[in-house]
Amino acid sequence: MPAENTATSEVFTSARTETTERYLTFRTENLTFGVSTNYIIEIITNHTITAMPVVPRYVKGIINLRGQIVPIMDIRARLGKPDIEYTSSSCIIVLNVDSVFIGIIVDSVEQVLDIDYSRISPVPANNREELVSGMISVSDNHIVLLLDCETLVNNS
Repeated sequence: MPAENTATSEVFTSARTETTERYLTFRTENLTFGVSTNYIIEIITNHTITAMPVVPRYVKGIINLRGQIVPIMDIRARLGKPDIEYTSSSCIIVLNVDSVFIGIIVDSVEQVLDIDYSRISPVPANNREELVSGMISVSDNHIVLLLDCETLVNNS
């Protein structure tokens, strides 16, 4: 991922109410995930990643983001899926989870949704994925899996 191009968190100013939260949706491995915009610092495309030795397969390396060293994780690999070639729509979503910065590589970013808490369903026990905190059905019965950012940071 060569030269840097960023979209700042100003895009994600919260429209949160007591009953809703704003989520950015992204695609990976034909699944749609949502991540709360409360965690998002920025979205980066075309950034050089410095590889690190002796790290799990899903850790692709680190980047220097304005003086902050940020580890980069491929969310596809973290989910146990095979690696693929990155495309022009691949990007890094930089998150700040309890003052821990981490970047996740995703296949593509889709849209921002305001999700009502009452519409969030639990993940069925037999399909439980540790990185998913819930799910929601949106238009045309399309399912969005809600990423559990605390688990992502604490268990990686």
